[in-house]
Amino acid sequence: MAYEQGIVTELTDTGAWIKTQKNSACAACSARQSCKTGGGEEAKVEVRNDVNAHLGDRVVIYFKTTSLLKAAFLLYMVPILGLLAGAGIGQKIAQLYAIQGSLPAVLVGFSSFAATVLWVKLRANRLSDQDSYQPRITRIIKKAAPGFLPSE
Repeated sequence: MAYEQGIVTELTDTGAWIKTQKNSACAACSARQSCKTGGGEEAKVEVRNDVNAHLGDRVVIYFKTTSLLKAAFLLYMVPILGLLAGAGIGQKIAQLYAIQGSLPAVLVGFSSFAATVLWVKLRANRLSDQDSYQPRITRIIKKAAPGFLPSE
């Protein structure tokens, strides 16, 4: 499990938005430039609010790293594997029907890539509803001062 600290900046019906400081793992991440958490030193994360934290509270959040790794594999590797498998099938089709060139491999490869991306999107929507894929607040470290207004 990975733990982070942050401040509650917004409350929702099902959880809260937490502003965290990017940690050292962010610096080594290959996706840091395209990360949805923004380009600054802070990240904003939506989490489940199981401890009834309020605006301005400093909290500890956690997420299961195994769930993160599974989601990353699903998101990045499955479409690539679909592309490669489709290209291989397209190549076999070309050989079977004595078609010259790589057009069948390209067409079947990109078609299977598109199909796996669609499948991943549908699967990811279902996974995001599962408890193990949702970060959550585990405890409140420090309550906010009365009248706290979060700055964005």
